[in-house]
Amino acid sequence: MTRAFFPDHAGVAGSGTVPLAEAAPDTGRQSPRRSRFTARLRQRSLLIRLLAVSALVSVCSITATAWVVLNTTAVVLGKERGQALADDARIYDTLMGWAATHPDWNAVGPTVEQLGRKAGHRVVLTTEDGRMLADSDGDTAHPFQPPRDATATVNPLATDIGLSGGTTGGTQSATSDTQSTTGDTQATTTAAIDPRAVGPFRLSVKDGRYLSDIAHRLTHCLQQEGIPSHVEVQPSGRPRVVAPGADNGGALRASLCPVDVLDAPVASERAALSALNGLVDSCLRGRGVGAVTLTITGAWTQRTRTPPPASSVASCLATSRAQQLAPYVAPAAVLFVASHGRTATTFFDLSAANRLRIAGWAAAVLLITVTVTSLAGFRLVKPLRVLTTAAIRMEGGELSTRVPVRGQDEIARLSAAFNAMSERREQLETVRRAMTNDIAHELRTPVSNLRGWLEAVEDGIARPDADLVASLLGQALQLQHIIDDLRDLAAAEAGELRLSPVPVQADDLLSTVVRAAKATADAQGVTLRLRADPSTVVDADPVRLRQMVDNLVSNAVRHTPAGGTVTLGASLERREESAAGDLRAAPDGRRRSDFVLLTVSDTGCGIPAEELPHVFDRFWRSEKSRNRQSGGSGLGLAIVRRLAEAHGGTVTVLSTPGEGTAVTLRLPSEARRAK
Repeated sequence: MTRAFFPDHAGVAGSGTVPLAEAAPDTGRQSPRRSRFTARLRQRSLLIRLLAVSALVSVCSITATAWVVLNTTAVVLGKERGQALADDARIYDTLMGWAATHPDWNAVGPTVEQLGRKAGHRVVLTTEDGRMLADSDGDTAHPFQPPRDATATVNPLATDIGLSGGTTGGTQSATSDTQSTTGDTQATTTAAIDPRAVGPFRLSVKDGRYLSDIAHRLTHCLQQEGIPSHVEVQPSGRPRVVAPGADNGGALRASLCPVDVLDAPVASERAALSALNGLVDSCLRGRGVGAVTLTITGAWTQRTRTPPPASSVASCLATSRAQQLAPYVAPAAVLFVASHGRTATTFFDLSAANRLRIAGWAAAVLLITVTVTSLAGFRLVKPLRVLTTAAIRMEGGELSTRVPVRGQDEIARLSAAFNAMSERREQLETVRRAMTNDIAHELRTPVSNLRGWLEAVEDGIARPDADLVASLLGQALQLQHIIDDLRDLAAAEAGELRLSPVPVQADDLLSTVVRAAKATADAQGVTLRLRADPSTVVDADPVRLRQMVDNLVSNAVRHTPAGGTVTLGASLERREESAAGDLRAAPDGRRRSDFVLLTVSDTGCGIPAEELPHVFDRFWRSEKSRNRQSGGSGLGLAIVRRLAEAHGGTVTVLSTPGEGTAVTLRLPSEARRAK
């Protein structure tokens, strides 16, 4: 019977008293040690996942950062080294040009200072034995401390191909890929000597103009034959005709232009060429090979029947040229290019030691990240463990379990929600127990009376006359009334009431209730009055609406002393409704929403203020002794509230002790339903 009439309360009670065998899986087959390990693993699973995700993110971020840093550092170092190499090459080339055109370093100071300011580095030039020649910083308070390795050695007779890039001063050597009027296949090069070191081979002004005129006439001739060409002037002042499109000089020699005319030495070159030829012949004789004849273009021809080896000629030519040019060039000097900014290059060098340093920093960052995440994880998991323990205790029946609430974060809000849920469940359990006791109490009285009288009749103590039968019928009707009220209340709370709302004339309904209750009211000396607006129409189920008003009138008549008055009223409440649908005072232009107020007021003893919040509770009655002489099951007002909510309305109570009570039903009107 209890499950039939209280399906929702039975569910609540069941949820609070689930047997442990049904609430938790059977762990009897597991060993105690394994059970503890499983419980500990489950307890730490959130922390383990948090740490795993944190470590994964940290590793990925550190790896990506290290990769970006390494690649960025490599690019920066490449650019830095390239810039440093370009600066060094420019400084080296400028000083090499000075050495090739000056017999000493006496006046190189201003040039060195200018190079230092332009490059932003400290440029120092010393002799090979360490004597200072020039310093771009001048006489500073910080004397120059030469590093272990010099930047380069400035010697025009032995150039550094790595710094000069194969050419020096923008000039081309005799073996350039660009074809010139010199086409002898025996032409050789002395690439170790700076081309700007010409010494006695420098042309006079007169000879230079003479050869320049010839070169321009040859260029004009070649262009008329369709061979593009131009004139280049070598450091010695000697011009040469260059034809970029000619193949190995064959097209130049095949042309009608006398290109070989530039191969003949002029007056200012004959003595120097003769002296060079003598030095080469002396070197070749020392090696036991035949002599050669040199041309001004650097080519040579044999003068003996047996040709000398080309390597011997090239070696003797280089030695002889260096010997001949030595008095005309500055002696070898040591170049140092220093800068404070270059210390970063040493630190960021991607050597094994620096890679290990980067890996160490990455490991330290990972360790710090994991440590901080672990501390944060333990701090996060701790309140969750407290919540889990509290939930298990509540499941075991400790409904008074609460957890501490600290802070205002998500965990704190979860703890507050848990406490509210626990408190609500404790209240529901208290209400369930009280309701069970109330139901037992309410049913026990009529059942006990019926049983007592029936046993008396059976024992022959009482006679089943008309008065006894009428009394037993009254007890049965009272029992039936309680059962019907319980059924209606259970259906309303479960949302299973089937309502058929139709427009109901409020004054007609109240008139019917007044006529039905008039006999009872007259018997108690209570006057019934009706004050209803004839135009008031309420949208409600007429049967349920009559049930609500009947309950309210019965309570009012029952608690109104003789000579008192019970007044029934109906009025229309008009309130503005905003576009969002909420009811409140609103400016003009908003929709108007109508409600019907059905009021039952009496002049009874009233209800104390502390009892007003409980008037709609089940089995609440003003008589604490639960005297049945006044009638009522204690469920009337609870049913009224549920029926009003089912209609989309509300019910309120206003009471003043010693003056009376007014209960108001607020239900939607027909106009609101039409909207």
